[in-house]
Amino acid sequence: MNENTYQELEKEVWLKGICSGCGACVAVCPPGSIYFEPGKSSDNPMHTGYCKSADDGVACGACYNVCPRVKDSLIEENDLLGNYMCIMSAKSQLDIPRRQSGGAVTAMLVNALETGLIDAVVVVAEDPWTLKPYSAVISDSDSVVSKAGSRYNWWVPLVSALNDAVIRQKYRNIAVVGVPCVAQAISRIRESDLDLLMPFRDSIRLMIGLFCTETFDYVKLLEEKLSREHSILPFKVERFDVKGKLEITLDDGNTITFPLSELEDCVRPGCNVCTDFTANYSDISAGSVGSPDGYTTLIIRTEKGKKLLDSAIEKDRLTIIDDCDLAIIEKLSDKKRKRK
Repeated sequence: MNENTYQELEKEVWLKGICSGCGACVAVCPPGSIYFEPGKSSDNPMHTGYCKSADDGVACGACYNVCPRVKDSLIEENDLLGNYMCIMSAKSQLDIPRRQSGGAVTAMLVNALETGLIDAVVVVAEDPWTLKPYSAVISDSDSVVSKAGSRYNWWVPLVSALNDAVIRQKYRNIAVVGVPCVAQAISRIRESDLDLLMPFRDSIRLMIGLFCTETFDYVKLLEEKLSREHSILPFKVERFDVKGKLEITLDDGNTITFPLSELEDCVRPGCNVCTDFTANYSDISAGSVGSPDGYTTLIIRTEKGKKLLDSAIEKDRLTIIDDCDLAIIEKLSDKKRKRK
């Protein structure tokens, strides 16, 4: 019997308050015993109490194997930005009304879907009125464009949607877009030799990681802090940007800025142990930091990532320029690494 059951995961991660909330354990649990309560914020998942390994002696350990916060998790890179092939600034050539920064991620995903490089994308989407986030599986390019600009700074158990994508809908060429803890979980799935993880391992083709300082609890930040205390209505918000501070752009063009020190009670507890700013375990990392206004910084880390980029450029979906301020990216990366 595999000793690394959900009980070890609970002891090492959940009870210590370091769960990232990525949802990977939810996705891969064979009997579906691990879950987040729909519509509720939670520091860690719930469990029904039934475990194939602990109760029936059937070797499993899937949940433990994919968790980015267990004691044998990935070792940090010595370099602040991790391993990479090249770094550039990019801008979408598509009309993306609600795009964040340069819309480069959306352009690459649209191109990948239309050229058959992928057949589905696991992303964060949001309700346009409330901005409430949820994980979604998208398989058409129009939906990718319509959902562009979704705020990945809100917490959502994104990886949990992989179960729907792989097991129920049976997609076999999937891209995942998420913050560093998501990239770490996806990397653990891809590196694992556990048979139970094979369907997921074989179906994930690309991981696009997003720069992240921390993720916020939707209820605490938007409903309590912004709406109640500052009268900022969700549907008035055009854009959130975190660059060492939270910058909110409203639909009238006005900008409101909050020091992150004022928002500490809105940050998920598990974020406090994360030291990865640029999603080092991705095929491509992306963020607005380091690029001119209207552009996205892209860090190409693998041959798969380069294939995604080159295809988008070849199809005139993306333009790139050699104008990227590495110093500011490294500064924020160093700041996040030192806070542990």
